Amino acid sequence: MNAEIVTIGTELLLGDIVDTNSAHIARTVRDIGLDLYYLTTVGDNVERTAAAVNAALDRADVVITTGGLGPTVDDVTRQAVAQATGRPLELRADLLEQISARYARWGAKMSPNSRQQAYVPAGAIGLENPVGTAPCFIVETERGSVVSLPGVPKEMTYMLSSAVIPYLQEKMGAPAVILSRVLRTAGIGESAIDAAIQDLERLANPTVGLAAHAGQTDIRVAAKAATREEAEALIEPIVRDIRGRLGMSVYGEGTETIEEAVLPLLVRRELTVAVAEAGTGGVTGERLSASPPAAKTLRRVFAGSDWQQLAAALDLATGLDAPLAERAESAARQARLAAKARLGLAVLVEREESGRSVIGFALSAPDAGESQERGYGGPPEYLSTWASTRAIDRLRRWLLR
Repeated sequence: MNAEIVTIGTELLLGDIVDTNSAHIARTVRDIGLDLYYLTTVGDNVERTAAAVNAALDRADVVITTGGLGPTVDDVTRQAVAQATGRPLELRADLLEQISARYARWGAKMSPNSRQQAYVPAGAIGLENPVGTAPCFIVETERGSVVSLPGVPKEMTYMLSSAVIPYLQEKMGAPAVILSRVLRTAGIGESAIDAAIQDLERLANPTVGLAAHAGQTDIRVAAKAATREEAEALIEPIVRDIRGRLGMSVYGEGTETIEEAVLPLLVRRELTVAVAEAGTGGVTGERLSASPPAAKTLRRVFAGSDWQQLAAALDLATGLDAPLAERAESAARQARLAAKARLGLAVLVEREESGRSVIGFALSAPDAGESQERGYGGPPEYLSTWASTRAIDRLRRWLLR
């Protein structure tokens, strides 16, 4: 079976609120092995919502809607689903009684417009909503099923787990699970990863996909099987293969950050580090400081809005006429000495007159060091994160070598 989610609400299209419902539904149906192929968002309009549901029924066995079940004029899901499935709306006495009883328990009078929440498409399966006033419903047709859930996240979450998931599992028959693992990489571009593993990206089960972020790329490996153990058995050899091909470019799994990967390496080697950065907004030091092992290994952070400020903080005489990599090298060395650390890490971000951004990286140890200058051509808003990620990754790779 496969599914489509239709989220309903003009506020979603305007960007006034972030759609967290579809993400929760997607994770939940994934866990029971229901394939999700499409996600549609539509505003509070009967005709357009009906068209969206109708299109979804053409390509999915189950359509899950969320939003538009309240008592106001712009809550149009009931009418839209009725129109899409060719059924009239009918007033359900049992649902009206549930709504009235809930208001009575609250000591409040039910407003006249709340009655419309008891209308559902004819023949629908009514689902009592014990955490809200809007009942949910399921319409079964020869084309597939439409499951309509509230838009309020607390209500949607409860109704999904308590009523909808058991219904879907019964419809699906044999149990299944969709499991995924995410490999985290840094210091390698998305295109380079694609070139290395593109044959694996063509697999049907498990599937392999890429997601690029600022300075790093995630690799998702997902498998569908009857049990979690069988899914893990499908994923594991692919994960090993990817790790073998990409080597130290893979720094971790799941939600692990690059800073969470590098600080334990420093702790195990009983090494301390000092950071010098300019033009980054202090992002590198902030990221390293936020991880608990920092207390044992991060000696000091020197930061400046530009090279002049950083040079003054480090008491460096090196001027702007020196190459960026050379300045980064002197900053890393001086930060190490000033903080009495074993290692110094420097990252400098500057914008040239042409508008091009350049980044200088450097590592300094008592008996070794390295530095590099490189350009950056990505979105300006990602520059600081990209630079700090690459700088921390250079430290990680140096430690591994």
